[in-house]
Amino acid sequence: MSETIETMWEGRFIAAYREGKWEYVGRARGIKAAVLLAIDDAPDGRHVLLVEQFRVPLKTHTLELPAGLVGDETDNEDTELAAARELEEETGYRAGRIEVIGAFASSPGMVSETFTLMKATQLEKVSEGGGVDGENIVVHRVPVSGIADFIAAKRTEGVVMDVKLLTLLGPLLLA
Repeated sequence: MSETIETMWEGRFIAAYREGKWEYVGRARGIKAAVLLAIDDAPDGRHVLLVEQFRVPLKTHTLELPAGLVGDETDNEDTELAAARELEEETGYRAGRIEVIGAFASSPGMVSETFTLMKATQLEKVSEGGGVDGENIVVHRVPVSGIADFIAAKRTEGVVMDVKLLTLLGPLLLA
């Protein structure tokens, strides 16, 4: 039988919970997250879109897959529509096709949040991107064949890697 869940604190976007001996955080108000593996199959070769931005909790820049919140502004927001909106806001690319890969958890011992990973293809550049409200997102269009070198160079610069980048490095790590 499950323990009672106590909400210890709740803000606009996150909440802290206690359940028996466990303490963890999660998204408030049923907010979800969508993450996009955006692949640009263009005449100049296959590329992946990555975003770089300053993250306050880490006090540094991070390299990430494009992502965003679902339902933070609108109740019952469709995950695929939110993902498409976030991709365009952050990167300036519009996806002709978005395919749901599945739900994943990034730190299940501490955070109840899961995210839906989606594959975005048939990309069309429609704006400069960069995010909204002072996000100051830098968009990187990286050749798939050079992804490991690009990530290594960013690490050398002191940029922190989001764990979701393992989707791109996984095959190299298993070699």
